[in-house]
Amino acid sequence: MIGDWLAAPLSGTIAHAAIAPWAAWHARCMVLAWGVLLPLGVFAARFFKVLPRQDWPRVLDHKAWWHAHRVLQWSGVLVMLPGLWWVWGHAGAATPLAQWHAWAGWCVCVLGAAQIAGGLARGSKGGPTDAQAHGDHYDMTPWRRAFERLHKSLGWLALLIAIAVIASGLVLADAPRWMALLLGAWWCALAAMFVHWQRAGRCVDTYQAIWGPDPRHPGNRVRPTGWGVRRPAGGRKT
Repeated sequence: MIGDWLAAPLSGTIAHAAIAPWAAWHARCMVLAWGVLLPLGVFAARFFKVLPRQDWPRVLDHKAWWHAHRVLQWSGVLVMLPGLWWVWGHAGAATPLAQWHAWAGWCVCVLGAAQIAGGLARGSKGGPTDAQAHGDHYDMTPWRRAFERLHKSLGWLALLIAIAVIASGLVLADAPRWMALLLGAWWCALAAMFVHWQRAGRCVDTYQAIWGPDPRHPGNRVRPTGWGVRRPAGGRKT
């Protein structure tokens, strides 16, 4: 029966061994944080700076992406914290895979905390709509350019490691097959959406999404940060 096959553990044994409550809650928190909330926050920032029906560049600085990105990233990190609490002092590195899972998991958590700290230190905004005309973002100062390079690079690195950590966790817990299939289908759906939106030109430069393509804005004379970033109305594309 297909139901029995889906309910069977990944190892193929007849029955799934019971796991400790702390391990189950640790897994739930981490999958929700790193498998759902944080990836969605990254997608919001990459593909929704200019909405499909937004009359850009007449309508600028639509903040829906920013609010979604901020809420999802903060929520993901806050959900991650009880996941750490549940595993603290319990998990032992009995096998090489368990040891790798622990070290890589800590690496991901540190990167997540660093992303929050980096976001808080991103510098001032500035620009025509700000009370202060000059700012790190509007002027694209070296500080802002360094922040964008680190924030984007470390964010994608954390997500890639997190996928591997979650997959190894499923193996260590000898989880039911349906869990692995469900997560695999979710990640495949995210990958398909990424390719579709990237090809559709939805990855718009943050600077132009906020201030438009007018060359009088200093940031439009600077190469956008990150690969595949689009400037719809002129400017250089990476």
